[in-house]
Amino acid sequence: MSKPTPDPFAVWLPLARAHKAILTHVEAALKSAGLPGLDRYDILWELEQAGPDGLRPFELQGRLLLPQYGVSRLVDRLARAGHLTRSACDEDGRGQVLVLTPEGARVRAAMWVVYSAAMQQAIGAHLAKGEARRLADLLSKLTRPGDASTAHQDTGQAGPSTS
Repeated sequence: MSKPTPDPFAVWLPLARAHKAILTHVEAALKSAGLPGLDRYDILWELEQAGPDGLRPFELQGRLLLPQYGVSRLVDRLARAGHLTRSACDEDGRGQVLVLTPEGARVRAAMWVVYSAAMQQAIGAHLAKGEARRLADLLSKLTRPGDASTAHQDTGQAGPSTS
């Protein structure tokens, strides 16, 4: 006997609504603290992880969930704000390398304080530890369909926002 196929919309609709509610909560917390939005956090985080060598724009684009034109606009804004620098790429005279500035690192760290507290309010306050782990494990099956047996791994601090 085959097992019944679940209704994907019974999962998708609550998942999409939860995603929207959580992002709205986090964005509001960042805004009320006078900090940039999550889309900028993701760029700052990736540049921080890249270290002093920075990233080429196409490398940054590959790590984000934003379209190329969106990344370009955000990079322009972050550069104007002094949160990243652009320098010529040694391997490609036409290319550039993006590097996080100390001010960008300071802003990312300030954002994390607000971001993590908002995530705790939006998620952690509603789920028991075991429920949170189970939900993370279940969702990881949707993001890694070929590897459903591998459990989700916490990185501890300041991962990308997935906005």
